[in-house]
Amino acid sequence: MTTAESNSVRVEIEDGLATIALSRAGASNALDVSAKSGLLSAVHEVARASYVRAVLLKADGKNFCVGQDLGEHVDALRADPKSAMNTVGEHYNPLLQAIADLEVPVVVAIRGACVGAGLGLALAGDIRVAGEGAKFATAFTGIGLASDSGLSHTLVHAVGVSRAAGLMLLGDRFSAADAAAWGLVHRVVPDDEVDNDAHDLAARLAQGPTAAYQQVKTLLKAGAPGLGDALERERHAQETLGASADHSAAVEAFLAKSRPVFTGR
Repeated sequence: MTTAESNSVRVEIEDGLATIALSRAGASNALDVSAKSGLLSAVHEVARASYVRAVLLKADGKNFCVGQDLGEHVDALRADPKSAMNTVGEHYNPLLQAIADLEVPVVVAIRGACVGAGLGLALAGDIRVAGEGAKFATAFTGIGLASDSGLSHTLVHAVGVSRAAGLMLLGDRFSAADAAAWGLVHRVVPDDEVDNDAHDLAARLAQGPTAAYQQVKTLLKAGAPGLGDALERERHAQETLGASADHSAAVEAFLAKSRPVFTGR
């Protein structure tokens, strides 16, 4: 068994199964630079390890991931709105591409909130296990943004253009039952069984026909080309919107726990 740990991400590898855990439970696993960099390093470590045959992506605490750390983001906006969204190209795109490029199956364990870039992370996996109390949302338009973390690709692929349009434009929350009905998650289990159930699935895959799984993933990817293009389009959209007055005002309102007022600028 091998282990590695940073302030935000923990990695354990045992019996062919690599477990990557977000460990910012006190911040609902919001993605700051440390978490994004830690996740990317963990995925690269796993990709290099020829003895890894499956991956489990999970999170400590009550919530899977609430997306971008808005406290850190608002500091970047105040410092320089034009460069605040550089994180999309510098962190999110490499991370999501690295997960997509993994040749082994990726199981995701989801409890609590799974929104914004957290939803993007979850959809980057192959199989998702959700707790009954899990809550999902795209969330981006609520702060005057479009999407990143691959959602304009993975969400459309998972639920179709029409439903994806509603989820991305309206940003409404939806339940684990909804996610299961729409095909976003493989199964829904009691909240206190999520980690064990997902681990059992991942361990089963780690002991399965690895070469066959690699070919299955290759075939599935061939049926849904264009992630790289989607990521690049998202980067451009987020950098443009990240410098808008609506986005800046909405983030400030979020932190002040007040309702944002959008002006279209």
